[in-house]
Amino acid sequence: MNTSIDFVLNGQPVSTRCRPDTTVLEWLRGDALLRGTKEGCAEGDCGACSVLLKQGMPSKQGARYQAANSCILLMGQIEGAALLTVEGLAQSAPDGHSIQQHMAENGSSQCGFCTPGIVTSLAGVLDQNGSPEESDIHDALAGNLCRCTGYRPIVEAAVSAAQSANNQLPEADADIGKDLVGVQEESVFHLPKTLAELLELKNKYPDAVLLAGGTDLSLDVAHARARWERVICTRDVEELQILQISDDKLIVGGAVSWQAALPHLETYWPSFATLVRRFGSTQIRSMGTLAGNLATASPIGDGAPSLIALNTNLTLASKTGKREVPLDEFFTYYRKCDLLAGEVIEAINIPLPKMDQEFRAYKISKRYDQDISTVCGTFSVTLENGLVSDARIAFGGMAATPVRCKQAEDAIVGLEINEITLTAAKAAIETSFKPMSDMRGTADYRLLVASNLVDRLFADLSGDVVEVMAL
Repeated sequence: MNTSIDFVLNGQPVSTRCRPDTTVLEWLRGDALLRGTKEGCAEGDCGACSVLLKQGMPSKQGARYQAANSCILLMGQIEGAALLTVEGLAQSAPDGHSIQQHMAENGSSQCGFCTPGIVTSLAGVLDQNGSPEESDIHDALAGNLCRCTGYRPIVEAAVSAAQSANNQLPEADADIGKDLVGVQEESVFHLPKTLAELLELKNKYPDAVLLAGGTDLSLDVAHARARWERVICTRDVEELQILQISDDKLIVGGAVSWQAALPHLETYWPSFATLVRRFGSTQIRSMGTLAGNLATASPIGDGAPSLIALNTNLTLASKTGKREVPLDEFFTYYRKCDLLAGEVIEAINIPLPKMDQEFRAYKISKRYDQDISTVCGTFSVTLENGLVSDARIAFGGMAATPVRCKQAEDAIVGLEINEITLTAAKAAIETSFKPMSDMRGTADYRLLVASNLVDRLFADLSGDVVEVMAL
């Protein structure tokens, strides 16, 4: 086997033979000699490596470019895709893309190390939205770190560029691509097209890396220099791309990205959507999946507490059939979950909100954007005639797994919201958890914050809270 990886780079078809577990950043700066894209953190945090990617899966035909971190994007993932780098932007017009022109004219760069990633991210948002609000610009920049210039002149350049006549990116068609790429037996990358093919591969190669967006797993390659002999990627599996409302629930397929799901979350659970924007930049949201976030079973993964509080259940599939598992029973131990050998997450099923149901998610972290939670508290509460008729409360960062706090739920269900009820709920939280101390917060701090979030919830629901940038 010596199967090439074929894709479109800056408008030109490319065929290359390299290990498919090579990062796109490594290939760009090495084989392609395109060194405008920089390596900063090698963890997907700083944005210096940002590129624009259009993937070729069937459900994304007609999709536009989206920003992605090339430091944690693997060459196998861009088979059949279209890739645009800062050099491609410069070639899009005689004087470069409009954001490049306005950045230069406005003095929006000092050392310039971060600038290629910034213009790439901004070109992506300008392509998708011809008249972005300033909040859209800030959202696009949330995954791009600049330590020299400060963001005001950068935002000013983006606002000016948005007024240009044409901010569309060069057209390039993405294809579905081959179902297998690799180099001999050193590294093999499978891209199955159907769920049946995926499950067959999972059964045949139980030790293979199962890769969705790679925003977590690919750190092993980018940061720890791991090498993967065999990868099974869910990107092209059509059954895992489902995103629809059915039977009073939102069904999110196992390969659906956070970015694709975000409009639905915004419609039904705005507080959840706010949380998603905080824990994932546009680069992360365009690649990372809800299923991947859950399968990593991190105790501080911000998606799980919200989904637990929303009474989500999972559809798990294997060659022997399917089964449904409530999400609050899915996490079994630290970084362990109830996925049997040969199983994959086929779908995440989130019940739509009922009348008088309120949902709030609160993330407590040292910085507002793109930071690991110290505590994440999520609350789904239904009030009827002044009484709490139903409640689901879940936390991240308080135990070895994301966990539901049934004791706090029992303390408020059937009762009025008053000082006595709130005190009982807070006491239930304080006695239910024994969190650990680490660099993000002590155990005592976590307990205090988690119990105080009960006060915040009911102050919020009563209209007494003004949203702040950070807590």
